[in-house]
Amino acid sequence: MKTKDRILSTALTLFNEQGLAKVVLRTIAKEMNMSQGNLNYHFKKREEIVEALYFQLVKAIDEGLKNHKPGRMGLSALYDLNGIIMSSFYEYRFFMLDFVQIMRENKAIRTHYLQLSEIRKKQFHGLFVELVDKGLMREEELPNEYRFLYERFQILGDFWISSAEVGNGNVTQKMIARYSDVLTQAIYPYLTPKGKKEYHKLSHHR
Repeated sequence: MKTKDRILSTALTLFNEQGLAKVVLRTIAKEMNMSQGNLNYHFKKREEIVEALYFQLVKAIDEGLKNHKPGRMGLSALYDLNGIIMSSFYEYRFFMLDFVQIMRENKAIRTHYLQLSEIRKKQFHGLFVELVDKGLMREEELPNEYRFLYERFQILGDFWISSAEVGNGNVTQKMIARYSDVLTQAIYPYLTPKGKKEYHKLSHHR
């Protein structure tokens, strides 16, 4: 593994374990038995490490999402998309635990995140259209109903790790399944009888 990759891997572990506030460049260098000067050769500021890890996270999610084939996966796509995103968020969980701080302090990440949110919104809207076309979701009955449904998914997706941390004292990988159910059940009231039948079938096999 290249030195730069080792720095990122070490930083991710430390950020996840201790939180952003307690980890500075000196902390990372000490953990690696490396001089801070050597670390500074690769990353001059902690912000650069945070940015690099953010784009690693984005890449991991994109790699998973590209396997989704519109028009071919039906309701199972919702499970798959949520599973990919939530598992990736867990792997880089310090982002979600220090989400507001990072967005306030890092303009590059905030700008990219807001742009990415628009892309995700379109992806989920496409999924909802697909589910309506398949007779699995009903038509909208309220103005912006499915736009707001996506926003609920986004809020729950971005902050479930914070909720788990506060409520349990720490976050474990086993919690992903529980919180995945919290998210996916949000769509249940919008399903047709056909959709609910498929939902139960999928939930019993996971």
